[in-house]
Amino acid sequence: MILWINAAIGLLVATTILLLIRRDKLHIRHGVFWLFVAVAFAGLGFAPPVVDWLAKILGVGYPPILAMLATITVLVIKILLMDIDQARQEVQLQRLIQRVAILEGSLQQRIKSDDEASKS
Repeated sequence: MILWINAAIGLLVATTILLLIRRDKLHIRHGVFWLFVAVAFAGLGFAPPVVDWLAKILGVGYPPILAMLATITVLVIKILLMDIDQARQEVQLQRLIQRVAILEGSLQQRIKSDDEASKS
């Protein structure tokens, strides 16, 4: 029974992600990762012996631990990629702020020089 619940959750998550991408609530770059997660949920729900088979090949004594380890590894990688993206966006934002400040300064100088020229 739990296998069908797991598969249903995977399909529900996949459907929700597709709707969020379609409505522009989720950027497609992030949506691809979450679709992968949903497909993995559904796939493991429909074919649970895959984890048992992989655990046997890798020599893991308790197969659910393999699934948990894989999940934790994928989530840590996702968090790392999100931090890298956030750092890149912060640098980009800082550069844009600096460019706007330079442009505002030069605009104010130009207005000031135009005002002085018109008074003469």
